[in-house]
Amino acid sequence: MKKKLLAITLGTSVVFALGACGNKEESKPSKQSASTDSAEQIYQKSCIGCHAKDLSGATGPDLRKVGSKYDAADIEEIIKKGRGSMSPGLIQGEDAKKVAEWLAEHK
Repeated sequence: MKKKLLAITLGTSVVFALGACGNKEESKPSKQSASTDSAEQIYQKSCIGCHAKDLSGATGPDLRKVGSKYDAADIEEIIKKGRGSMSPGLIQGEDAKKVAEWLAEHK
């Protein structure tokens, strides 16, 4: 019984030790890196849960005419900092700018 417990403890320790030896550079994705996705693709990946596939809103507001209320800079600020129940930073960097410019065209 003691041998079994010792084997499990050592095995677990080895797994944790090997996991800690990973390259830290790879484990830190850059929030500022831009994807090659279009603004609409980024929206589909990050926003449809709250704003619906057609921008009509679900738990989040309707965005079909958001460009008539806000310009691209305002929308980018909302994307980066959040507003109301929207979490900040869901999209970062150039991707946030792409989505903001795309949404600003919806008037």
